[in-house]
Amino acid sequence: MTNINDIARLAGVSVSTVSRVLNNYKYVARDKREFVLKVIEEMNYTPNKNAIDLIRGETRTIGVILPYNNNPAFDQILNGVLNKALENDYAITVLPSNYSKAKEVEYLQKLKSKLYDGIIITSRANDWETIIPYSDYGTIVSCEYTQHNEIGCSYMDRYSSYLEAFQLLKSKGHFAVAFTTARLESNSTKQMIDAYNEIFGELHPEYHISGCHCLEDGFKAAEQFLHLIERPTAIYANGDEVAGGIFLYAKSKQLKIPADLAIIGQENQPIGIGMGISTVDHQLTKIGEQACSLVIKKSKEKVKIPYRIVERESI
Repeated sequence: MTNINDIARLAGVSVSTVSRVLNNYKYVARDKREFVLKVIEEMNYTPNKNAIDLIRGETRTIGVILPYNNNPAFDQILNGVLNKALENDYAITVLPSNYSKAKEVEYLQKLKSKLYDGIIITSRANDWETIIPYSDYGTIVSCEYTQHNEIGCSYMDRYSSYLEAFQLLKSKGHFAVAFTTARLESNSTKQMIDAYNEIFGELHPEYHISGCHCLEDGFKAAEQFLHLIERPTAIYANGDEVAGGIFLYAKSKQLKIPADLAIIGQENQPIGIGMGISTVDHQLTKIGEQACSLVIKKSKEKVKIPYRIVERESI
């Protein structure tokens, strides 16, 4: 089997010259480049990608730790990552974790093994003390804010967005406000509860339902909320698909939106646009794009992406 040493010998050049040709470096004389390429074609030589990566010192591949592969919010972040990777000729490997601590560490070990130039963590199960040591082996970028200097981040001020959304509902006369979240133990759920308490006072447990991810979950949550003795007059859903399920259940009970029930969702997704549901848009695609840029630049910057609230007919 032909190797790089054979190509160098047949072309009458050094191995480093063949390496520069393979990596498309500019500083190779035109005649030498053409002759090396001719020998490569004649010998039907296919370079070993791993060897080239070692010579080049990079793989041009980024790993993206993604808890779920069928979640609209994470799909938006991934879409942003893919957009930026394509622009810069990088490959993306999706690393589904299902919030498994062991699986996350397994992926970080691959960074240590130089399989990726960097890793983007869209959401994590492990604490930072577990993750940070792996930043010695490649760039790690988070899609949530972290004060740790070793980790770059592309993030939005989620807590402020929750405050503003709850304040908006309160300004429209709503005091019996319920909300849904995805994971009970997540940092975003804690922030939402804290924001709720700041705007409305102590949370009544029956006004919060966790484990909501899709339209069906929203439908079931609305059924539960709207059968309370003191039913809410407004619901803040943790995604526009969940909000869509709430909307459909309310309509099935002949409730008027927003006169009988105000609804606000998250992430400005197509279902919310189509149904006219107000939304808190955290601009997740931009967060993904910026996270990818940070890895490409090997940067540890903290980049804040602004959120926006889009008011439609549902509040």
